[in-house]
Amino acid sequence: MKNETLQNNPLICDPVEGICGVPENSANKEIEVEKMEKPLKVVYFTDPICSSCWGIEPQLRKLKLEYGNIIDIEYRMGGLLPDWKYNSGGISKPSDVAHHWDEVSIYYDMPIDGDIWLEDPLESSYPPSIAFKAAQLQDPEKAVLFLRELREMVFLQKKNIAKWEHIEAAAIKVGLDIRQLKTDFDGKAKVLFQEDLKLAKDFGVRGFPTMYFMDHSGNKEIIYGTKPYAFYETAVLKLYPTAVKKEYKKEWQMLFSKYHSLTAKEFSELSGIYRNESENVLDELVTQKKLSKLTTKNGAIWMIKQNKK
Repeated sequence: MKNETLQNNPLICDPVEGICGVPENSANKEIEVEKMEKPLKVVYFTDPICSSCWGIEPQLRKLKLEYGNIIDIEYRMGGLLPDWKYNSGGISKPSDVAHHWDEVSIYYDMPIDGDIWLEDPLESSYPPSIAFKAAQLQDPEKAVLFLRELREMVFLQKKNIAKWEHIEAAAIKVGLDIRQLKTDFDGKAKVLFQEDLKLAKDFGVRGFPTMYFMDHSGNKEIIYGTKPYAFYETAVLKLYPTAVKKEYKKEWQMLFSKYHSLTAKEFSELSGIYRNESENVLDELVTQKKLSKLTTKNGAIWMIKQNKK
């Protein structure tokens, strides 16, 4: 019954399994290993409004710091919420999701304000997904920053990221060309998004996050759902036993120069500071006017203070 509910209600995410579900895909084709510049590749199926994907941001950011020199991460959009035509499992309208998001926020220890589903609900996650594909056409690295901005908007700022005004604001913040983004959004990006949906179906992806780790020979490890960091590291070492993690500086200045915004959970994961202490450290930096803080009803996020010219 639980799986059936997940399949019919993509926004009801199972925090124990760490999955936001999609209708079941029966196909499970072998992954074709395309050109890989690094020893390993990760194909990451996600969605801008996937709360479980927001839940793995701490682990994913650490993975990039420690193994980014040997891993390429390829982001694919999965199409979590096409529209609101379904009516099953107690979820028939956006307001039904609000309480669920609040619960998931506590479980993952990542700030999510479910009130967006009461105040300005999204009709679909397709527009921000297509916008991400448009951003990838311009600059893959900026596209990842853009996706992060969209997530902060929807999870913390209660902004409907299906609306162009918010997509545009996120794009401006990360330095994308807005005119080109709109052109691609209306054209090429829609085709690329459909290709991602087909790829997810071909791979048999049943929910998000799903990550396929693979090497040049086509060997693969699949991590399905939100898992502790050790699972991701183990997948790397199974495929590439000689991998050596990159040491990185864990001081707050370095972490915020790499990632301009961090939650207390992320800061704890990356710095090695205990979670029950990380918030105090960040708040002290706010007191010292080195960081700024955005507080929501279910947690906060800290940002590097930009020097005003």
